[in-house]
Amino acid sequence: MTIPRRVLGHTGEEVSILGYGAMELRGPDAMGGPTISDAEAGRLLHAVLDAGVNLIDTSIEYGRSEELIGRHLSSRRDECFLASKCGCPLEIEHGWDPPAVGAAHDYTPHRIRAGVEQSLRRLQTDHLDLVHVHMSPARAQMESDGTIEELEKLRGEGKVRFIGMSGILPNLPDHIAMGVFDVFQIPYSAVQDEHEPYITQAAETGAGILIRGGAARGTASEDKNWSVEPLSLTGHRAPAKDLWNAARLDELLPDAMSRHEFLLRFTLSHPALSSAIVGTSRLVHFQANAEIAARGPLPAELYEEANRRLGAIRVNGDGSQR
Repeated sequence: MTIPRRVLGHTGEEVSILGYGAMELRGPDAMGGPTISDAEAGRLLHAVLDAGVNLIDTSIEYGRSEELIGRHLSSRRDECFLASKCGCPLEIEHGWDPPAVGAAHDYTPHRIRAGVEQSLRRLQTDHLDLVHVHMSPARAQMESDGTIEELEKLRGEGKVRFIGMSGILPNLPDHIAMGVFDVFQIPYSAVQDEHEPYITQAAETGAGILIRGGAARGTASEDKNWSVEPLSLTGHRAPAKDLWNAARLDELLPDAMSRHEFLLRFTLSHPALSSAIVGTSRLVHFQANAEIAARGPLPAELYEEANRRLGAIRVNGDGSQR
């Protein structure tokens, strides 16, 4: 099994087209995460690297995630492209949920530096390959706070290699226009396409593109029966299951291909993508995702037909088709 790699924009770094999202290592005290023992986390993290996945995405606010990565993978640091986030609260209280306390994010130099240095200690490394500004703050706020200037200082000190934005609408176009981000992390899938035009726009600037939610958060898995819907940021999109059915995607699937495989490989087919970040706390789920990623993008004819069908039912906020 070989997982392909792609160049991460103008960084020149090669990353696996499947990245590991370490949010699922956060534990039950942080946003009600799954329970996972230290030993289980270690087996999973080593399996990630053994499979050829080198991109690991984490965050200060993902509970125990950074500490577990540092504990188990510090001896294999040269095999990892480590990405974390900044602007986050430095301590996460039991039951903390980011959407409920968005004001806890702070993009001033003190919080940016303190967060990066804390991540370095937890991850047991002397540098982050990539640090994303988290929660998509407004350009005006970052300019007022001096966020980018502090990140540039940290880069000059060798503590950060590349600067990224974990961005969403409505601020994402402004982030791209700033011209300062090496990488963008953007949500996207076949049934959650609001950000698709901005993926292409960001890539055209030379930035690397990391996509999260590329498997639609497992909504199409047979055992979940579409029980979790992808985030609809604009409020103008139909639920994922309705989009899937309206596009008649089931009839396109080859006999051996599951909906989950289709969704992930559809995302991997996007020409601007560098890597799709997919998270899990279960080794068996990671191994299944790795096997899917090793198959690479969808066949060109299947991808084109799926895009044609999805395009025919995508609707703008005013009800007109686009």
